[in-house]
Amino acid sequence: MGRLDKLAFEPKGAMATQATLSHATPSSGPRILLVDDEPRILNFLSRGLRAEGFQVEVAAEGRDGLQRALTESYDLVVLDLLMPGMDGTAVLRGILARKPRQQVIVLSALTDIQSKVECLELGAEDYVAKPFSFDELLARVHARLRGAARDGATRLTVGRLTLDMLRRQADAGGGPIPLADREFLLLQELMRSPGRTVSKERLLSAVWGYHFDPESNVVDVYVRRLRAKLGAGVIATARGEGYRLDAG
Repeated sequence: MGRLDKLAFEPKGAMATQATLSHATPSSGPRILLVDDEPRILNFLSRGLRAEGFQVEVAAEGRDGLQRALTESYDLVVLDLLMPGMDGTAVLRGILARKPRQQVIVLSALTDIQSKVECLELGAEDYVAKPFSFDELLARVHARLRGAARDGATRLTVGRLTLDMLRRQADAGGGPIPLADREFLLLQELMRSPGRTVSKERLLSAVWGYHFDPESNVVDVYVRRLRAKLGAGVIATARGEGYRLDAG
């Protein structure tokens, strides 16, 4: 796999150094949302971060990014400022008004002090100027995620259900329940989209990395195992679509 040690990505209108990455297997690592209107940057960063083991989703404009950030659960948002329609500052303000603990790194061609100060005062964790080195951005991503872990962001909670990310245990109200690795990853994926149906295809991608045929019943088997441990009413079936966490 090609390395990105010394690559720098240029801002809008400039030429970018190209890199060739081998296809990265979908990961069950931390989830990152990239919000940027430049297709080249979205492609460059999504391939690079996936190659480093992250789950990556992208939004090509501000309103879509805001909606995704508010309705899904991400460990980190990487956000551009200069976008048509809803700009990045408005997106940042909207995210942190509803999710004040959300980790956000601003990635922008704006290098003036006023822009940096405004974003940091709004609650962004970091500010990276374009053009940027992939290695520097990756180091900052790791630093933000380590900081979140130190701050105690080690549990997911949906209604009465809690998932301990360190001990890999669930608690549905009756005490800690040990989970096998795939059970943990499957429940984690469902809890990151509470109340929303998650397709079998997405679960196969996130938990098994598409190593299984989409027609496989492996997801159904593991859902049955989780129901046996957590209770029959915790995971609902959306027939023909997937599964939904219903732990109110």
